[in-house]
Amino acid sequence: MRRSFLLLLISAALVGLIGVARGGTATNTLSSQTTVSSACNVSGSTLAFGSAINPIGAGPVNGTSTLTIECTATTAYTVALSAGSNAGGAANFSARKMVNGAYTLGYQLYVDAGRTSVWGNSTGGSTVYSGTGTGGVQSVTIYGQVPSLTGAVPGAYTDTVTVTVTY
Repeated sequence: MRRSFLLLLISAALVGLIGVARGGTATNTLSSQTTVSSACNVSGSTLAFGSAINPIGAGPVNGTSTLTIECTATTAYTVALSAGSNAGGAANFSARKMVNGAYTLGYQLYVDAGRTSVWGNSTGGSTVYSGTGTGGVQSVTIYGQVPSLTGAVPGAYTDTVTVTVTY
């Protein structure tokens, strides 16, 4: 009887232990983090005033080009244009010129379609284009003008202007 009682006691203890060792649930939290930085990209196309222009009796010749700007959403930016590689100075916007060997042809770039605000870098009376990024591609037009072709020598004239997006 003692042995039965001892076995019963051991069995009861084991059943008690098994009853205590039940399954459960534990919870906690996990954080996520990242930082999105402001960024912009810009590309452009050649501003062509046309080909085979007859300079005799020609008034001002206008042309346009489009910049493609992509900035992160809500990023404020400005677009500045250099005076060009032939202007003789970084802020010499009134002297923009295209060259054909030793020959030159004056021209100007504007922010507006009325061609009244010279597009530069905010120095020398010039202005810049301002915008706010959308996260998508935005198109910005550059308005150009060759004011006069008087005395122009036939040939291909070129200049290189640097586009700077500051954000």
